[in-house]
Amino acid sequence: MLVLFETPAGFALFKVLDEGKLSKVEDLWTQFSSAESARQVVKLKAFSKFENTSEALSAATLLIDSKPSRGLRKFLRAHCDGETLAVADSKLGNAIKEKLQIECVHDNAIMELMRGVRSQLTELIYGLAAQDLAPMSLGLSHSLSRYKLKFSPDKVDTMIIQAIGLLDDLDKELNTYAMRVREWYGWHFPELSKIVQDNILYAKAVKLMGNRSSAAKLDFSEILPEEVETELKEAAVISMGTEVSEIDLINIKDLCDQVLSLSEYRAQLYDYLKSRMNTIAPNLTALVGELVGARLIARGGSLLNLAKQPGSTVQILGAEKALFRALKTKHATPKYGLIFHASLIGQAAPKHKGKISRSLAAKTALAIRCDALGENQDNTMGLENRAKLEARLRNLEGRELGRSAGSAKGKPKIEFYDKDRKKGAGAMISTAKVYNISADSLIGLTGGAAVKDEEMVPHEAEPSQPEETRDKGPVADGEKKKKKKKKKQEEEEAVMEGTEGVAAEPESKEKRKMEKKKKKKRAADESELQNEGENVDVEEKKKKKKKKRKHAEAEEEETETPSKKDKKKKKKKKMMTPED
Repeated sequence: MLVLFETPAGFALFKVLDEGKLSKVEDLWTQFSSAESARQVVKLKAFSKFENTSEALSAATLLIDSKPSRGLRKFLRAHCDGETLAVADSKLGNAIKEKLQIECVHDNAIMELMRGVRSQLTELIYGLAAQDLAPMSLGLSHSLSRYKLKFSPDKVDTMIIQAIGLLDDLDKELNTYAMRVREWYGWHFPELSKIVQDNILYAKAVKLMGNRSSAAKLDFSEILPEEVETELKEAAVISMGTEVSEIDLINIKDLCDQVLSLSEYRAQLYDYLKSRMNTIAPNLTALVGELVGARLIARGGSLLNLAKQPGSTVQILGAEKALFRALKTKHATPKYGLIFHASLIGQAAPKHKGKISRSLAAKTALAIRCDALGENQDNTMGLENRAKLEARLRNLEGRELGRSAGSAKGKPKIEFYDKDRKKGAGAMISTAKVYNISADSLIGLTGGAAVKDEEMVPHEAEPSQPEETRDKGPVADGEKKKKKKKKKQEEEEAVMEGTEGVAAEPESKEKRKMEKKKKKKRAADESELQNEGENVDVEEKKKKKKKKRKHAEAEEEETETPSKKDKKKKKKKKMMTPED
C-alpha cells in the first residue's frame, strides 16, 4: 500500500512496510513517537518537487476543490502501477480512481497514519529541513489566501465600504471642529456667527481677519459676498465681544486650518467615492445616487451579498431597529430605511412616499443584481428604470389632482338657511295665516264663545291698514292703540246687549287667561328684540320695551272683570233713561 502526502514543497509517496499495524488504530500513534519507529512503519518511495510558487499555488487550489493536478497525475502514473493508494480526502480518491483507475482507500486508520507521517515529516523526507519547510508553508498560505479572495482592482467593493465609512466620520469631525471654532472665536466677535452661516466660510473669515479691529482694513471679496462683507465690517466696529490675546488668536487660526484641510480632504474623498461607484455599480448609482448606494453596499457587507437580498429587504435596510420594535409591539412596520434619502423619494409627496419607496426598492434590487452578476458595465438599465419611476410619480400626482379638480361632485353649494322652507321643495312648512272674517260677527254667540274667539284672533295690524303705517315706528303705535281701544269698546257693548242673562265667568279663570296673555306678550317682545337689525341702538330698544310695557298695563286696566263693567254700564243707562 502507498500513502499520498501533500507538502508545501511537493507530493510524497510513502510505502507502508507493515500493513498489519494499521489494524490497531488505537496503538498506531505509538509507532510514530520517534523517527526510528516511524521508519519501521513507512518508507519514502518517491517525491515530486514543485518548480515554483505558481505551480504550488495551482496544485493547492485544485486539491482544495478535490481535483488532481496535471503534475500529480503524471507522478501517480509513474509510481502507482497495481498498488493501492491511501489518500486523506475521499473525494480526491474518487477523482483519481475515475481518471487513473487506481484503487484508493480512506478510513480512520489512514487518518491516524497521516497524522503520524506529519509529525515525523522532516525525518522521513531526506533533504527537507524544518527551516526550509516553514517559509514554504507561509508563502503558499499567503498566495492561497489572495487567490481565494479573488482580488480584482476593477471590482473592489471593499474600498467603497471603507470610503463611505470614512466620509461619515469626516462629516462628524468637521461639524465638531466647526462648532468649536464658532464657540471659541465667539467670545471675541459674537456677531460673526449670525452674519456668516456657512462653517467653511466662517473658518476662512476668522483665519483672514484674526482680531476684529483689523476687519475694516481687509478685503473679504474673495471669501464673502459684498453685502455680507459690509455687514461684517459694520458689526466689527460696534461688537460687544471681549478682547483676546495673540496666543489665543494663533490657536484659533490653527484650528481653522484643520477645518479647512479636513473639508478639502472630504471633497477629494467624495470625488474618489463617486468614481468608484460609477465603475463598480453604475446602475445602482443612476437610481439612488452615490452616497445612498455606497451606504447600501456597506450595510449589506458587499455588492454580491446585497444582490442576494430581495426588494423588500433592500427597502427597509437600515431600519432594522424600527422593524423589530414594530414586530414586537404589533404596530405598522417601517416603509423605508437608507433608501429614504434617495432623490426620487424626496420629490414625492408624503402620501406617495410609501408607494415610490416600494417601487424604487424593487428596481434597485434588479440594478444591484445587474451590477454584481451582469457583464455589461454601463448604466442604461438604471437610467431606464429611473425614467419609469419618474413617470409613475407624475402619474400618481396627476391622478390625485384630476380626481379632486375634475370630479362631478365639485364644490358643495352653500344654501341659505330658511326655517320656514323644506330642504328639497320650495313650499312653506306651515301655511300662511289668513284673516278670520267670522270673528267680526259676534251676534248669537255666548259670552264664553266670544271670549274664546277673542283669544283665537291674534292682535295684529288690520288687513285694511296700509303697509306704510306699519313701518313708521313709535308714531304708528299711538294710532294703533286708539283704534284698538275703540274696537274693544264696540265689541264689549255688543256683547253686553246679546248676553245680558249670561253669568260672568269666575274671576279665577280670567286671571289665568290674563297671565297667559302677559307671558305671550313678553315672549313676543323678546323675539322682536332679537330679530331687530344690527343698526338699531340699545337705547331705542329700551325705549320700545318701556312703551310696550305701559301699553300692556293699560290694556290690563281696561280689561277688568265684565261684572264690574256691567254694573257701571247699568248705572249709566239708568241715569240716561229719565233724561230721554
